[in-house]
Amino acid sequence: MHGPPFHVLFVCTGNSARSILAEALLRQMGRPRFTAASAGSHPKGEVHPMALRVLDDLHLPTAGLRSKSWDEFSGADLQALDFVITVCDKAAGEACPVWPGQPMTAHWGLPDPAAVQGDDHAVHRAFTDTAIALRRRIELMTALPIERLDRLALQRSVRDIANT
Repeated sequence: MHGPPFHVLFVCTGNSARSILAEALLRQMGRPRFTAASAGSHPKGEVHPMALRVLDDLHLPTAGLRSKSWDEFSGADLQALDFVITVCDKAAGEACPVWPGQPMTAHWGLPDPAAVQGDDHAVHRAFTDTAIALRRRIELMTALPIERLDRLALQRSVRDIANT
């Protein structure tokens, strides 16, 4: 693992909701120590409109956010990743590509807010709850003394964040 900035990739199947929220949150909360991106194993091709609305509610920039394939981040000639974090159950169980840089991995599974049925208020609440849970996990990650932890302790710490 190299020094800051630490490169983090959030992965979900569709890359339209949870991973997008996590990317936007870490971009804001983690700079300049972290960089963030997101991707999906089967990207939807567009960001869920409610994800964009909740990010706007949180006063977070949405420029540049897009639903993309994890293929954009795999391959030996690409930027080395320090962390790959899955945020949905389906992506956690899939065979992942070979990530450059031998990143640490963690699973921070959360229910899919895009799957919530109901009126606009119910869907908005689900997306907001997801953003709040991700924000708390990202706060814990950005507070880790990464430079002082050995690889095993850091791996355990990042994985344990899912239990919050």
